[in-house]
Amino acid sequence: MGKCSSSADDNGAEKWIEHYSSSHKILLVGEGDFSFAACLAKQFGTAENMIATSFDSKEVLMSKYSNAMSNLKELEERRCTVLHDVNAHSMILHPLLHLKLFDRIVFNFPHAGFIWTECEERQIELHRKVISGFLSNANHMLTETGEVHITHKTAYPFSKWEIVELAEEIGLFLVEKVPFQRWYYPGYMNKRGSDAKINRTFCVGE
Repeated sequence: MGKCSSSADDNGAEKWIEHYSSSHKILLVGEGDFSFAACLAKQFGTAENMIATSFDSKEVLMSKYSNAMSNLKELEERRCTVLHDVNAHSMILHPLLHLKLFDRIVFNFPHAGFIWTECEERQIELHRKVISGFLSNANHMLTETGEVHITHKTAYPFSKWEIVELAEEIGLFLVEKVPFQRWYYPGYMNKRGSDAKINRTFCVGE
């Protein structure tokens, strides 16, 4: 959803991985084990244009995800700014994010946690609140031609989240829908992030 600017590698060459360029200023929100951020950083060679954030504290992150430490080490070596305890509903107020603008703001598989079954209206409404709060913040953190990217399942009941409608309510509009293929991002492992299967991946599906 949109409202790009141009770092290149040490040789001055711009590098791409799917929709993301080393020249983009990128904010990653709700990272699980930081494997998506690490994937981009490896492809770009440097991650100095990236800020990667997690809702978890660093301590909780380490206890949840087996690969978190190695991914964080990779990001540190490639000069990525990593922030913990960042709530998507108030990230615009974070002292290291306040007044910054981004070409791409990315939230992969946002989820409110496993409280009720995915089909229950109460659970769907929790998901919608997560998305709405995130979009409200992101809308004020975009460059003039910046985009918000949400990776999301589209089959029922996930279609009931109505992300496009939530975005339109705050003045964003749909630029494009594209299929998400995890193998485009070597090393990325999407995580459940909640319940007894926290560290397990899940089928992306439709």
